[in-house]
Amino acid sequence: MGTAFSSVDTPHAVPVINPAHHQDVVGTVYEATSEQAEIALTQAVNAQSFWANLPKNERAACLNKAAELMEQRLLPLMVLLSREAGKTYANAIAEVREAVDFLRYYAAQVLDLSDNVQIQPLGTVLCISPWNFPLAIFTGQISAALVAGNTVIAKPAEQTPLIAAQAVQILWEAGIPQDVLQLLPGRGETIGAQLSADPRIQGIMFTGSTEVAQILQKTVAERINQFGESVTLIAETGGQNAMIVDSSALTEQVVLDVVSSAYDSAGQRCSALRVLCVQEDNLEAVRNMLKGAMQQLRVGNPVLLKTDIGPVIDAEAQQNIQQHIKQMRSKGHKVHQLMFNQDQTELTPGTFIAPTLIELPNLDDLEREVFGPVLHLISYKYGELEQLLEQINSKGYGLTMGLHTRIDETMQTVIARAEVGNLYINRNIVGAVVGVQPFGGEGLSGTGPKAGGPLYIYRLMHQVSEKKLAQPYAVQAGPALVENNLVQEFKAWGAKTFPTLSLKAPMQIATDQSFSLQGPTGEENQYLILPRESVLSLAQTEQDQIQQILAILSVGSRPAVLANNTFILKYLPTMPAAVSKQFKVVRDIETGVFEAVLHHGDTVELIDLQKRIAGRKGAIIGITHLSSGNYDIPVERFVIERAISINTAAAGGNASLMTMDNL
Repeated sequence: MGTAFSSVDTPHAVPVINPAHHQDVVGTVYEATSEQAEIALTQAVNAQSFWANLPKNERAACLNKAAELMEQRLLPLMVLLSREAGKTYANAIAEVREAVDFLRYYAAQVLDLSDNVQIQPLGTVLCISPWNFPLAIFTGQISAALVAGNTVIAKPAEQTPLIAAQAVQILWEAGIPQDVLQLLPGRGETIGAQLSADPRIQGIMFTGSTEVAQILQKTVAERINQFGESVTLIAETGGQNAMIVDSSALTEQVVLDVVSSAYDSAGQRCSALRVLCVQEDNLEAVRNMLKGAMQQLRVGNPVLLKTDIGPVIDAEAQQNIQQHIKQMRSKGHKVHQLMFNQDQTELTPGTFIAPTLIELPNLDDLEREVFGPVLHLISYKYGELEQLLEQINSKGYGLTMGLHTRIDETMQTVIARAEVGNLYINRNIVGAVVGVQPFGGEGLSGTGPKAGGPLYIYRLMHQVSEKKLAQPYAVQAGPALVENNLVQEFKAWGAKTFPTLSLKAPMQIATDQSFSLQGPTGEENQYLILPRESVLSLAQTEQDQIQQILAILSVGSRPAVLANNTFILKYLPTMPAAVSKQFKVVRDIETGVFEAVLHHGDTVELIDLQKRIAGRKGAIIGITHLSSGNYDIPVERFVIERAISINTAAAGGNASLMTMDNL
């Protein structure tokens, strides 16, 4: 913790147990008390001014120094990840590298901003990180918040506080003051609840379950931040991730990618494959080869190099997975549990689950994510691809999806219809690389923006004088932006209807644009910015309403309005036909269909609005609030980001590899 803590004075000492071998006590965590949380919050607030006023390049230098230190300590970090989180050494090495990538990416993005840029951070940010990537996600959250000028209180997962403490120690050594970054280990329902409800917390970054994210949304709906706006909530949650395999796919490659996507890390990745959808023409071949591959997987203690699959994180996780498998068996579904190990007695010291394949007739029995090495197999008929995509989309999740095909038309169909943040074609669906495959979902899978992507850092700033939205950071140059026809027609109508009104042009953002991201040879990585389908427009004055509509149309979204909106009732008949068709009328805030909210008004209205939005079922909807007359509208909140990664060699070859132009 911060400088006020010179010695351990907490009675809450908890042993940290190796999930692969429960007799191995990895260390001890002293869980923070309520009183200590109060001290930490005070220290964070007091340190905020110093940290925010430190030149941005100095903050970035601390991150780069931390990256160097982390690389130097690869071996001890790798061993700790294996013992505390049950990681195989291959996965542990990859995690350290990902943490380093986050540090360097966010540092480089801030260095890329002009030297005279003005940044106003949010304030104190609470980072709640998960146990499945206790170093990479933990470091990614913290580094982004810190380099933006925020002080940070980090609340790691209860299962993995030791690796979090090592990360914090490295960041302190790299120059981050102890009061600027503090670690408060403890349980979510106690210390997590206290911190998230405290009015000094100006933003929350969370990775975990959809249910907990919705609880956090309700918590922050009760208050506003120091600037009179909604408390920032960035949530990356789970998914019901599917892979579609058609009859043109190469079975051997499919099986390799399915095994790594579903069973690597014992299936404990947000991006892991949960549902394999195989065209019935090649179902038998894929199923048989997959079962054979499962029989070659060694389950056991990851301290052994021969181990392919380690433990699940704890007894509660093991019991939940076993209960799901038991339930599927009771419904008459075929369940295959296969692995190389003949003697299972060596698994009794830990919490292990054998690689599991469950055959289902359809998606109906899958209500929520099963977070472990369990894959569900369904088949579909030729010609049913679009219906299958509709069924997958209807689950409401939108994190990752895979496709194996050698037919270009099938690729284009899935790209156009898949409602997921990360789409992988002819490769596995895990292992997103920072800056190459920005990671994050939509719908029930998260709020956005994407971690390791160009928009993420802006969400951690209250104000910034320079945003790279028309040409996002670290992407290959795209075409010059052109104002869309709807915006031109609306502006012409506004000038005619309100001749004395001076409209402020919204900031340009590259919606409906696809950018190439640098990646390895033989792989094509695309980054897309797309408009959210509709944004609810709420304003009291005509000028506020006009500016809102202009901003919403400028990104390509549809303005959603309440049925009793007096401005629309009065002026819609006089608007150009093309513009008037864009409006979407919703009955009420509680049940209307829209993906974001733009609100001009006072803070009393805002708190009431927040509570009503938080009471909705389904995906978390963000509210952008401004006081009346403020038209610095952050249009990047009205878009979704998508990343597409294509193994070009697998689809019949990449012709560009045969040229010598770039040698």
